Amino acid sequence: MPSGGRRVALCLRVRRFLCPVISCERRTFAEQLPGLTCRYGRRTERLWSTLAAVGLALAGRAGARLASVIGVSVSRSTVLRLVEALPDPEVPAPRVVGVDEYATRKGRHYGTVLVDVESRRPIDLLPDREASSLAAWLAKRPEVEVVCRDRAPFFAEGATAGAPQAVQVADRWHLWHNLSEAAERCVADHRGCLQVLAPDPAQPAPGPKELEDPSDSPWPRGHRFADRTRDRPRTAGSRAQPEGDWPPAPDDISHRQAPRRRSHPGGPVPGAVAGPAVQARHFQALPG
Repeated sequence: MPSGGRRVALCLRVRRFLCPVISCERRTFAEQLPGLTCRYGRRTERLWSTLAAVGLALAGRAGARLASVIGVSVSRSTVLRLVEALPDPEVPAPRVVGVDEYATRKGRHYGTVLVDVESRRPIDLLPDREASSLAAWLAKRPEVEVVCRDRAPFFAEGATAGAPQAVQVADRWHLWHNLSEAAERCVADHRGCLQVLAPDPAQPAPGPKELEDPSDSPWPRGHRFADRTRDRPRTAGSRAQPEGDWPPAPDDISHRQAPRRRSHPGGPVPGAVAGPAVQARHFQALPG
């Protein structure tokens, strides 16, 4: 283990023993220190157990990053190899077993997964989903009291044959699924009762009433921008507007509000419409 963030190397001098049996494949044996070294080990048992715990918590890549922080240079492959070398944990005898299927290739190959419902951890995987495989697995575990399964017939046959003493129940998802199917069938059977309360599609639905506008304004009633401008409150300092509909019609726009055109030094710009004052000045300048 590193000390102060630095790597520590232990130099040991151990004894090597010679086997007197000539037929023995291993002629020599190196001395081992209990709790510190192991055969063919390049790390102490403390460092090995620490890296294995990091690998169990974070797997390979993240475990290697954390190991570099604590001062141990190791690759992700080494972390995974240490995890794979760990012995399988002893699984206690389950009391409530959940049975379901899993797909190794969806639509083609399926297997059976067995889960301890109380601890919510997988127990075993069966290569197929046959009733005989499930029955043989349950027969070796007579302490099973409850089998939680779906509505598959092969699971029902396997649970009945392998654990006749166990109670077979449905899981939570299948309970809600069965309830939804029963409600759907009930609604489908009483569809005629629901049609009495529904409106008749042959009768057209009443549409929105159109607002009548008695004036000849090009901005009719019901236009959101025109209505918002009409309903805007007038303050004392605002410019007085002419009575009638607002905004004014295009014919009511005076020449002052129209865009002005620049006058040409020799007369009006060809193709431009001049105002009354500009036309009068132009005619006065002509001879005769």
